[in-house]
Amino acid sequence: MDEAGVRWTPEQVLALASDAASRTAGNKLGVRGPWSTAGSSDTGAVWGLCKGSGKKPYQTVIDTTGPAYKCSCPSRKFPCKHALGLLLLWTTDEEAVRASAEPDWAEEWLSGRRSQAERGRAGQAQASKTMDPEAARRRAERRAERITAGALELEQRLTDLLRGGLAAAEQSGYGLWEETAARMVDAQAPGLASRVRELGAIPGSGAGWPVRLLEECSLVHLLDSAWMRIERLPEPLAMTVRTRVGLPSAAGSQSIRDRWLVLSQYDSAETKITTRRIWVYGRESEHMALLLSFGAAGRAPQLSLPVGTMVDAELTPHLGAGQLRAELGAQFGIPVPMGSPPPGGPVASALEAYGRALSADPWLDSWPATLAEVIPVPDGEGWQLADAEGGAALPIASAALSRAGLWRLASLSGGRPITVFGECGPAGVTPLAAWSGDAFETVTLI
Repeated sequence: MDEAGVRWTPEQVLALASDAASRTAGNKLGVRGPWSTAGSSDTGAVWGLCKGSGKKPYQTVIDTTGPAYKCSCPSRKFPCKHALGLLLLWTTDEEAVRASAEPDWAEEWLSGRRSQAERGRAGQAQASKTMDPEAARRRAERRAERITAGALELEQRLTDLLRGGLAAAEQSGYGLWEETAARMVDAQAPGLASRVRELGAIPGSGAGWPVRLLEECSLVHLLDSAWMRIERLPEPLAMTVRTRVGLPSAAGSQSIRDRWLVLSQYDSAETKITTRRIWVYGRESEHMALLLSFGAAGRAPQLSLPVGTMVDAELTPHLGAGQLRAELGAQFGIPVPMGSPPPGGPVASALEAYGRALSADPWLDSWPATLAEVIPVPDGEGWQLADAEGGAALPIASAALSRAGLWRLASLSGGRPITVFGECGPAGVTPLAAWSGDAFETVTLI
């Protein structure tokens, strides 16, 4: 069977769901009963009519090369329960979703998507030709001046905190930190604003908070100092500093085409925005990359890739020291099962890689790692991932991994070595996906 004919697994479909409620509702619709005129094409399209509570059935169409979804239901979730149900039916019942010609209502949306993509590429090319470099330079200079003023004000705030003693931070409450963060937003330095808000959440957060506050204040001071001396830094590090204070990071000019393994996908919700993080690994290039997508609060981001699949696509890495972020470009075919997991190494190799990454970007919160031949074992009140042959071990960051995810990990291992992909950080490793030694099915943990 060629790649266009390969269908996903139910687990890969359910990994696209934005929440548990969507997974449950999608499961109920993953049967023939509510569907009619369902079909698929060799271009990666899947469509069907789903019976609802009204007279007219819902029209659902999916472009699996995105993937992207269109449904006439009123849901604001992407994908909605009908899209999930149709994909589940497509994965499990080939007779119910046979290859056929695209109906007019589905073809209209699919053609619109293709035309929009072409217009977008043409618009970007035209914009790059008509951009006024002098006007852009002046805007950048004005923003840099505002950020410098904000950094100076933040330095004074940190100086006052240390002079008054860290104990005063617990008494002053969160309001003063929020006011300082708002000033950083006014200075067009959202990265600094985010770090200030994190500082405000530390006092009174539990035993040892003064130490944590001092550590975070030191990192903020380092970032302030780096910004105010940015002209003396090597260009890769200077670009990282710009990104950390909140200036947009630029994608490079060189794209990488590869078969990208989709290792994990998860969302984190903030006050006004939902951020989706998708980790991918290049089978041939051996390049790890992070795809970010954003959505308004309460709405799932548009970009979504099924975990456990492999996508033939172009990625353009961002510039900067230690940067793994990339932009997803053209895709060549639909996602297919990845087969074997990415290559991994022992715990010591992961720690060495994390250390090298921190030397390039001291403000890193985490760094990706694939650990091979490790066993999850209890360690007092927590758990750790230990090398099967002895040697080193990493604590599992229990605050980031749910109890259900932890027990899935332990059940998959059963005391035997497994491969685990996760993010290494100051609190240990957060497992995101795992594979057992005798099966290559991806088990998502978060």
